[in-house]
Amino acid sequence: MIRFYNAKIMTMADGCGITAGELWTDGDRISYIGDTPAELPAFEREIDVCGNLLMPSFKNAHTHSAMTFLRSFAEDVPLQTWLFEKVFPYEDRLTPEDVYAFDRLAILEYLASGTTAAFDMYFYPESSAAAFTEAGMRLVFCGSINGTAKDVERLNSQFQQFRNLHPLVKYRLGFHAEYTSDESLHREVARLAQAEHEPVYTHISETKREHDECIERHGASPAQYLESLGLWEYGGGGFHCVWFDEADRAVYKRNGLWFVSCPASNAKLASGIAPLKEAYEEGVQLALGTDGPASNNALDPFREMYLGAVLQKLRHNDAAALPAAEMLKAATVGGARAMGLHDCDILAEGRQADLIMIDLTAANLQPPHHIPESLVLSGDRANVKLTMCAGKILYENGEYHIGVSPAEILADTAKRIARLTD
Repeated sequence: MIRFYNAKIMTMADGCGITAGELWTDGDRISYIGDTPAELPAFEREIDVCGNLLMPSFKNAHTHSAMTFLRSFAEDVPLQTWLFEKVFPYEDRLTPEDVYAFDRLAILEYLASGTTAAFDMYFYPESSAAAFTEAGMRLVFCGSINGTAKDVERLNSQFQQFRNLHPLVKYRLGFHAEYTSDESLHREVARLAQAEHEPVYTHISETKREHDECIERHGASPAQYLESLGLWEYGGGGFHCVWFDEADRAVYKRNGLWFVSCPASNAKLASGIAPLKEAYEEGVQLALGTDGPASNNALDPFREMYLGAVLQKLRHNDAAALPAAEMLKAATVGGARAMGLHDCDILAEGRQADLIMIDLTAANLQPPHHIPESLVLSGDRANVKLTMCAGKILYENGEYHIGVSPAEILADTAKRIARLTD
């Protein structure tokens, strides 16, 4: 058992209220939250939080982790050029061992920023599963197939293989995007989802070109077209959702889908500013993701929260456009629920012990007038003092506890990057 005491605690069970007290973990679960009792059990370790903040960890609800190898490699070009000329040709060179190595590099960044789960869409899932489980971090795969109906067999095979592989690993049905696959694939994915009673996820309406060309092909926007196929009978969601109008958001509201925004990537690639304010006001469920480290170029939830909040103010010419605390919820509770991680969304007795400690004494968080808003608008990954996943401390005060040194990871990836991008 681990005891955290002298803590400020933001459980996020019902908003962003903060109480004082202590939190205990037992194995991979939270066993107690409350005041200090008169009698204490024996603990393996006791941590004086010194008035700092315990809160749910961040969950990255859309990413391509192993794209660390292309960070800062393809810059200053629009999405279609970036994807088809700068990314796909180099991804074709990847080996399973490369993906394992580049995932480990991403994990260093995730844990230092308080992220304990990644909703990852990429190649060689066996490699990613090994990298994440060895480090002790959660991984939720999102199916990434494209092409035609015959490719759905591979999706189903991976789903069956990885859905119960490990307590830290989950698998969600998905495909890359409407524009990289044909109608036969979309219909077959819908049939699979209905047979398995599973949600489906995909990139959607990321660019105006993608959105408009779908309308030309099918007479409907991507969201409306996919709904017509029965794809979301059991839920799911989409990544980016930049070019969503009121009818598209109604599809998401009607089907209980997750609107996963990636504001930094959408800004960098000039894809646009997603209508988060409208979605929030209409009751659409929100989550945040980074997208990959080649299109962002960071894996930093603080930057996503900040941009998610302030770009709405700019989009609407309204400083009150979207409450900053809603971005904190989207990056934590929303991300967990979008990924199907309902057991580690909030801090509560019996829930999984996925939490972080924030240094409230840091200069950038002073004075602590409104802590939730401060985390969004002035917080930084450097404020993360500790990251715990499933009851294990994986990062603390700049030190990693993942079974391998950062130096070893960096040396390995440097050699692989030189080979791949030569």
